[in-house]
Amino acid sequence: MFGWWTLTMDTAMLALESQQVIGMRLAMLATGGTAAQAEMERMVTEKIAAAGEAALLVATGGTAAGVVAGYRSKVRANARRLSRR
Repeated sequence: MFGWWTLTMDTAMLALESQQVIGMRLAMLATGGTAAQAEMERMVTEKIAAAGEAALLVATGGTAAGVVAGYRSKVRANARRLSRR
């Protein structure tokens, strides 16, 4: 029972944290310039790498909770980095 509840809560938090990062990235991209271009390239590269990591985790017996935890870690790191700008 608690496993599903924890996964549900972690997934909900991932959605909320992702929206925060999306908002900060959109604000940066709206300003244009080299910083915006670098952020866009970073975003695409991160997404490809994160999808590969998630696929590898699942292929080697990882769980959905592990995938969500990995994504949350990356999203929180982006939120910290973007909020310092």
